[in-house]
Amino acid sequence: MQTTFTEKQLEDPGTNRANEILRACVHCGFCTATCPTYQVLGDELDSPRGRIYLIKDMLENERVPDAKTVKHIDRCLSCLACMTTCPSGVHYMHLVDHARDYIEQKYKRPFTDRALRWILARILPYPMRFRVALLGAKIGRPFARFMPDARLRAMLEMAPKVIPPVSRNDDPQTFTPQAPKRMRVALMTGCAQKALNTDINDATIRLLTRLGAEVVVAEGAGCCGALTHHMGKTTESHATAAKNIRAWATEMDNGGLDAIVINTSGCGTTVKDYGHMFRNEPLAADAVRVADIARDISEVLVELTDGDWKAEPEWAKVAKTARAPEGMIVAYHAACSLQHGQKIKTHPKTLLKKAGFTIVEPKDSHLCCGSAGTYNLMQPEISQQLKELKVRTLEAKNPDVIAAGNIGCMMQIGSASSVPIVHSVELLDWAWGGPKPPALEYSRQQKGDVPLLR
Repeated sequence: MQTTFTEKQLEDPGTNRANEILRACVHCGFCTATCPTYQVLGDELDSPRGRIYLIKDMLENERVPDAKTVKHIDRCLSCLACMTTCPSGVHYMHLVDHARDYIEQKYKRPFTDRALRWILARILPYPMRFRVALLGAKIGRPFARFMPDARLRAMLEMAPKVIPPVSRNDDPQTFTPQAPKRMRVALMTGCAQKALNTDINDATIRLLTRLGAEVVVAEGAGCCGALTHHMGKTTESHATAAKNIRAWATEMDNGGLDAIVINTSGCGTTVKDYGHMFRNEPLAADAVRVADIARDISEVLVELTDGDWKAEPEWAKVAKTARAPEGMIVAYHAACSLQHGQKIKTHPKTLLKKAGFTIVEPKDSHLCCGSAGTYNLMQPEISQQLKELKVRTLEAKNPDVIAAGNIGCMMQIGSASSVPIVHSVELLDWAWGGPKPPALEYSRQQKGDVPLLR
């Protein structure tokens, strides 16, 4: 794609990067075939190619974003399926992130939009605030149907029936390996996940220590910054990300780290991009160091269980002794941030099969479930359509359980499916000596009367 940015415009690092990305695009349209919003809405401007044209025009002409441009960019899920499909390697993620930052600076949204975004940015990244908000939503949920704004209804309906108690495992501390030590890792405990489902981090810690990893929850680490980053609130997202970089860099300099383990794939995609996010800031070098050792939990588990089992070390005995119920069928949901953002497509399935589960995958597994961070709260109508499609294709496989690697996907799918949904690590922990995932304690008939997430 030909661009006409001036030399002065290209002095801005964000615009310069956007220019590189735009020039890589050849208008082929392959991205439209896998874009969820284009499939749902059928509007060229709701496809990556259409949004690229809008962004190019907006940035080149340095114009104040209009409502039309903002609407179509807001409708983007950032699922990144287009990046998997694109034959030209267009880095759409960096382009749309810059566009959102530009819109946040230049465009004055209607008051209700500004208020909603302000509230989400002040609540979701902070676990205790989020817990209080969930309590309020739980109380108000019976009145959701009376809310005139679909976004407010979505906020009330997202609250689980039971809010889990705080897990002390999420406090800064070190967990000693239960087998001969093989690595030292930092676990990112996250933000929203600590309020919505504490079982995931608990299972992750049990699993890693059982396989010989020393697990550190670093002092000062918290939200990855993804939620505010995708709203275009760059200052806020970088502030929270910087805390993580400093916390993990301190651990790297002191006890050393072999990996930073992330069990929420949306966070993983962002942390792995810290090097780009901080490329022009004082923390650039440490950001690169952190991003270089950031790993999805499935990547670390593959490394820990891919040794020579004939030698029978203690960790291998654990990994070999799988006790998954015979014939249990697991429908694997591939989170967009994992399969498209991090290009991890086989590890979770390989691990689940190794643990003894039977794995099935839904039709069109590349399509987003509609969660996408705060998307299901800000674009509830489109999100609902994508959720219904995803649940229908998953349940068509008649699984006993659905497994995913991202809390947002779990909440989204779990709110509409009669099939229990758990994180992949909960199943692996169970198969390799841990407790049965709480969600599996409930039958399909009981599911409507019990919490989706304990």
